[in-house]
Amino acid sequence: MSEPAPHLLIVDDDERIRGLLKKFLMRNGFLVTAARDAAHARRILSGLDFDLIVLDVMMPGEDGMTLTRAIRETSMTPIMLLTAKGETEDRIRGLEAGADDYLAKPFEPKELLLRINAILRRMPDVTEADTAPKVLHLGPVRYDIERGEMWRGEDLVRLTATESQLMKIFSAKPGEAISRAKLVEDLGRDRGQAQERAVDVQITRLRRKLEEDPKQPRYLQTVRGAGYMLAPD
Repeated sequence: MSEPAPHLLIVDDDERIRGLLKKFLMRNGFLVTAARDAAHARRILSGLDFDLIVLDVMMPGEDGMTLTRAIRETSMTPIMLLTAKGETEDRIRGLEAGADDYLAKPFEPKELLLRINAILRRMPDVTEADTAPKVLHLGPVRYDIERGEMWRGEDLVRLTATESQLMKIFSAKPGEAISRAKLVEDLGRDRGQAQERAVDVQITRLRRKLEEDPKQPRYLQTVRGAGYMLAPD
């Protein structure tokens, strides 16, 4: 069974650009949801997780920089910024706000596609010893380390890009506590308390997919003073 297509959120106030990007990315195998402005995007993000957000900077009302900083308070979802401004200072501002990449308009759709794929390929290198288990059993859930797939019975559990990265990190060191700062580093994010809080949010979401009772986790445990630990059967 093939992996679910990555789900992208496109946020742009230009209806024509929004529509063109949606059609182009869907033709290239992505699931795509579109938002017309930051307020619309916030409503969508309150109920859905995405693998990557493509976000226009210059929008009426709340701009893309501000929305990026707000998203980074609770989420580590990769963000690609689009803007008509191509100056170095603006690129730096975008990256400092928490964006993963930055593309100036006008751009070739193919370049956007290449950059999106490059971001989604950024996964931690996990080297497994030949004697290491290939599947971790977590109650009714099993995690296939080689495929990076989580299953509950016969049903494939859909993971976002960040959740997949976290599972790869944890499955490389089962039974070992990993600090929030180390998780931020392994996820390729800049250090800081905001990013560590974002890790906490991602752990909470991952537990909902993994645990029978997410409020009393059995398999993705909190180790006081040390971080988080995956404890398979």
